[in-house]
Amino acid sequence: MKYFKKVIGGKCYLSPINIEDAERYSEWLNNIDITKFLAITHHQISEMKEKEILTEMIKQGSQIFAIVDLNTNNLIGNCSLFDINHRKNKAELGIFIGDKNYLGKGFGTEAIKLILDYGFNILNLHNIMLSVYSYNQRAIAAYTKAGFKEFGRRRDAHTIAGKRYDEIYMDILDDEFESIYFKGIMKEI
Repeated sequence: MKYFKKVIGGKCYLSPINIEDAERYSEWLNNIDITKFLAITHHQISEMKEKEILTEMIKQGSQIFAIVDLNTNNLIGNCSLFDINHRKNKAELGIFIGDKNYLGKGFGTEAIKLILDYGFNILNLHNIMLSVYSYNQRAIAAYTKAGFKEFGRRRDAHTIAGKRYDEIYMDILDDEFESIYFKGIMKEI
């Protein structure tokens, strides 16, 4: 697959998604070890359904990117800004790393920082929020490293394997974020 370096970090870059990657996304999104951290645990996602989902997200104005390893050009996951409201300058963030070889190595944190940089400096957003399940400690650590702060939680909102967990809400404001990519580009202008 061909990827385009839209926003580049030290380990990975964000590329506009390629609908042809739907097969790979479907493979990952049907793996319970990955989806237990996502809101789609109970769904079965065929390649055709994933193509429909990606197409619909694009039609609705979501900014959805492939996360690609900078050194190998391997697709490792995706991230998006969705439910974008330009009048209120807010959006929601979603991310997953599908290739388990990249978990716990800082790729997720860097991808989060890159999409935040894009959201704040290109889309001119002011507030970006997300939700995460309380048992997803790896994601909570990555979000916190990127500057997110908890602003609330819905108690016992998610049940998996017979146990109840909180859904945590986190957000970050543009003036709380330190640009890593666009700050350098703007110095050149």
